[in-house]
Amino acid sequence: MKQIYIQDVTLRDGMHAIKHQYDKETIKTIALALDAAKVDAIEISHGDGLAGGSFNYGFGAHTDWEWLEGISEVLTHAKLTTLVLPGIATISDLRRARDLGVESVRIATHCTEADISPQHIAAAKNLGMDVGGFLMMAHMSTPSQLASQAKIMEDAGADCVYVTDSAGALLMDGVIDRIKAFREILNPETEIGIHCHHNLSLGVANTVVAMQHGANRLDASLAGMGAGAGNAPLEVLVAVLNKMNVEHHADVYKLMDAADDLIRPLQQRPVRVDRETLSLGYAGVYSSFLIHAENAAKKYGLDTRTILEELGRRNMVGGQEDMIVDVALDLIRDAGDAV
Repeated sequence: MKQIYIQDVTLRDGMHAIKHQYDKETIKTIALALDAAKVDAIEISHGDGLAGGSFNYGFGAHTDWEWLEGISEVLTHAKLTTLVLPGIATISDLRRARDLGVESVRIATHCTEADISPQHIAAAKNLGMDVGGFLMMAHMSTPSQLASQAKIMEDAGADCVYVTDSAGALLMDGVIDRIKAFREILNPETEIGIHCHHNLSLGVANTVVAMQHGANRLDASLAGMGAGAGNAPLEVLVAVLNKMNVEHHADVYKLMDAADDLIRPLQQRPVRVDRETLSLGYAGVYSSFLIHAENAAKKYGLDTRTILEELGRRNMVGGQEDMIVDVALDLIRDAGDAV
C-alpha cells in the first residue's frame, strides 16, 4: 500500500452545510488548525468548485479568490488544493487558483462523463499541478463502467482517480468492487482515492474498506462537515486508522479539538444522519440537494423525503438543482390529479 494521504474537505464540501457562508478569517483559522494537525491536503472553494457561486448553486459569502488568498503562505505541511467542475470553472479560473498557491486540483465530473475532463486535466498538468480525477455519484455506474471512465482520466494525465460516493448510497461491497475494478485497469503508479458521504452512516467504514483494497488518498472532513449527513468525519477516521496501526501524518487529538471547538459551533443545521439525510443515501440522491429540497418542501407544503425519493427515481444528478422546484410542483399536480 502506498503512503496514506489524507485530504480534508471541510472548507469545500463543508461549504454546503452552511450555504457557502464561511468568512475569510474562519477559513484561515480552520486551515491553520488542519495544517497543525498535519493533514496532507486542504481543499478550498465554493462547495460546487471554483466559480460555483451562482443563483443555481447558491452564492458564497466571498469569492473563491478571496477565500484562497493568503492561505498557501501560512501552510507549513498541507498542500492547498481545490476542485473544478468542467462547464462551471474555466481553465482561466484554474490558472488564477494556481497563482494563489493552489498545488493540487480535482477535476470532477458525473460518473459517466469523464470525456469532458481531459482538457482541464491537461491544463492542470501543464501548470505543474498534482491532478485527481473525481467521478461523482459513483453508485450510478457499475464497477466496470466506472473503471472505464477512470481510465479516460488516467490517460488524460490524472495522478489519481477517485471513487466518489456523492450520495452516500454505496454499501461496503459496492465500494470494494469499484476499487478492485480501478486497480485492475489503472496503471500501478496511478493512485486511487475515495470520497464518501455519511448518509447511511458508512462514511468511515467505506473509506476503510477502500483503503484495504488499494485506495491511498482518503477524503474526510472535521465533524463530517459536508453536504447531506456530511463526509466521513475526519477525527473518527484518523482514530480508526490509529487503532488499525495504519501509518499517516495526522494528529487525532488536534483534529478532535478542531472538530468540536471550530466546526460544530458553525453548523446551522446539525450535520448528522436524520430522516432527511438518511433519505439521501436511501434514494441515491446527490448530497448537496438536501438544503434545496428542504426549501422546496417548506415552500410547497411537502415532505422533504417525498421530494428526495422522486429525485432518486428520476436519477437526477449534480447540476440539476434548479429542477427540484419542478419536481415539487409535479408532485403537487399529481396529488391533485389523484384526488
